[in-house]
Amino acid sequence: MGFAADITVVIPVYNGALYLAESVESVRRQSHRPGQIILVDDGSTDATPEVAELLCRDREGTPVRYVRQDNAGPAAAMNRGATLADSALLAFQSADDIWIPQKLEWQLKALADGADLVFGHMQNFISPELDAATAARLQCPPEPMAGCNASTLLTSLETFRKVGRLDERFRIGEFFDWYGRANDLGLTSAMLPQVVAMRRLHGKNHSLSRKTEAVGYAHVLKAMLDRRRAESGQP
Repeated sequence: MGFAADITVVIPVYNGALYLAESVESVRRQSHRPGQIILVDDGSTDATPEVAELLCRDREGTPVRYVRQDNAGPAAAMNRGATLADSALLAFQSADDIWIPQKLEWQLKALADGADLVFGHMQNFISPELDAATAARLQCPPEPMAGCNASTLLTSLETFRKVGRLDERFRIGEFFDWYGRANDLGLTSAMLPQVVAMRRLHGKNHSLSRKTEAVGYAHVLKAMLDRRRAESGQP
């Protein structure tokens, strides 16, 4: 198994004890293993600290570093992890998703070919422990989806810092805003045809109402348009 010491994977987690170990193990099982995993606990009130302690004790795989902060949202947790990274390359993983073992290997090739940001497809799946009634309420698209999101991204730490920190005002759509800024800078993106991550559907990650989610993204879109108008000198 290859070892890519110059990759740091940041995993923000909030009350993710149930799925965190499986998420971390999917990173550790990469054909090109990262040099470090940074777990940023965003003020969890469940057993996340205990699960994280066990993962940190395991010296067999990629080292895990655990830090905890007061609850401030996913953007703040990702920013904290990126600040602690000292590697050439940076990736983010969701605390309830699962990476395909070749994710980083495939993406490293795309970075070597000149892309600034590399993404891949995601396959949704319903978490197997759910009861039939809960599972039936979830919408699970059967086909893979292009994943322009933090969990499928691989980029350089230099590029991340060039774009700047994720906007911590947003609890929804924070990566949408960051990706918009990356595009405004003229950075190039590659979308791999392969599925690189499995996105777990378990109800709690669908807890926001459609109205709340729509309002959240509307605020992000307005901020992006306002920024672009200001930068172009338009009133």
